[in-house]
Amino acid sequence: MAEAQLCGLQDEFTCSVCLDTLTDPVSLHCGHNFCLKCLSNYWDQSQVCSCPQCRHTFTTRPELNRNTLLNEVIKKLKKTTLSPPPPQNYAGPGDVECDFCTGKKFRAMKSCLTCMASYCQTHLQPHYERDALKHHKLVDPDRNLKEKLCEKHQKSLELFCKTDDSCICMMCVVTGHNGHKMVELETEREEKQMSVVREVEENEKSFTTLIRCIEESQMKLTERIREQEKREMEKAKGVMERLENGIEELKRREAELKDLSETKDHLHFLQTFSSRCVLPADGDSLSFTVTTDFSSEDLRKELSGLTKSLEKISQWVIMTRTPSAHEAPVFALQPPEPQSRDDFLKYFCPLTLDINTAHRYLRLSEGNNKVSCERTKTEYPDHPDRFDYWPQVLCREALTGTRCYWEVECSGDFMSIGVAYKGLSRKGDGKEYILGNNDKSWCLRCYHSQYSVWHKHKRTVISAPYSPRIGVYLDWPAGSLSFYSVSHTMTLLHRFNTSFTDPLYPGFYLYLNSSVTISHLTPCDH
Repeated sequence: MAEAQLCGLQDEFTCSVCLDTLTDPVSLHCGHNFCLKCLSNYWDQSQVCSCPQCRHTFTTRPELNRNTLLNEVIKKLKKTTLSPPPPQNYAGPGDVECDFCTGKKFRAMKSCLTCMASYCQTHLQPHYERDALKHHKLVDPDRNLKEKLCEKHQKSLELFCKTDDSCICMMCVVTGHNGHKMVELETEREEKQMSVVREVEENEKSFTTLIRCIEESQMKLTERIREQEKREMEKAKGVMERLENGIEELKRREAELKDLSETKDHLHFLQTFSSRCVLPADGDSLSFTVTTDFSSEDLRKELSGLTKSLEKISQWVIMTRTPSAHEAPVFALQPPEPQSRDDFLKYFCPLTLDINTAHRYLRLSEGNNKVSCERTKTEYPDHPDRFDYWPQVLCREALTGTRCYWEVECSGDFMSIGVAYKGLSRKGDGKEYILGNNDKSWCLRCYHSQYSVWHKHKRTVISAPYSPRIGVYLDWPAGSLSFYSVSHTMTLLHRFNTSFTDPLYPGFYLYLNSSVTISHLTPCDH
């Protein structure tokens, strides 16, 4: 029993910095105890001298002296039952770690969206005790807190801009979204969830109507078939009666002719022969015609067409996308992946190069559908969106929430074809600003007729015959970006599978004497 009571005191002898049993314990005036080394290191790394547990601030750094009594108690308890904190409190492979634990980290119990940090139970305590921290927004442990920060201002994303369909921080409100329609994140999520519910209800209503229509059609057709069967059976019954009467008449005539053939009276034979051998007139012959109120062939044809349509719909897939932790999942019923070029052309998206992004060594022509890299600069005006070091250009169109397909014709030895978020850096000579060399862009690179794909500066070499015409297929909801070599067939070069969070802008990187032309396509092109 004594051991059980001592085990209950285990947390009382745990340092809230290293979350291990106290070593060389020291006590502060606020009543909290820490390891001498842990507290010294904590204060060495902080500009403010405060208690790591309750955040009580000291005007001058207190002199730390070992708590001899506490130290002796811990030594005795170690010899009896005191053991390290139970292992289940430590963070495992799938857990979020506490940002304030040193050494082996404990599992986080909450994440703070105000502090942008995760806390174990011990380090979370000040958020419940101190007035300055009580208003902070605590959520379940989240390992992706950085995604909740605005990339531009590093502030917490708190609002949703309906005009630009994106999450924004308070700084964004005054710097780039003035006059836009904005709502709280929770409001937008509820609205999107309601739209999902309405979409599901509409789909259920449509399918219920279709099923009811099919059932009613089946009942009507079955009724018509039975009615026609009844009419035809009545007709057949009448024909059978006529046939039976005809047979009886033929038997009677046969008997008379037999009797006539056996008579010895030549005069009687000749006088009656003509009347006995008269054949029935053509109008007396029996006829039987089966008529139908509808064509069985047409019926089978229509049912076959309906079956094919339903089978095609059954092959569609429900895509789920969660753009961020603040937005509701977006559900969409998607047709199957295109197979032929005609299938891809159904998703054709016309593109136009954005002259405000073009590097000055790039020249646009053909109505801003062709870009060439030349030795002489073009005197474009200054613009914040313009690439100032790397010869790159983006298109004007923002692609999001749908399927898109476009094709380009390439000329020269070196060019990249891809897509990028609007946040791709435009200024500076860092290689991480090149298309495909960061986490904001994906591209297919053609170098001396050899293919490779790039993302996050990771290169994957593609072995495939070279074609100057490249097709790009973007399925934004499914998080799929595919590059195809287009000739007499569609050859898949590579497919990126990810989860897109923002609108994508088609873009190009070109080297000297290279050019890319965006093709004009229609669903009838072959």
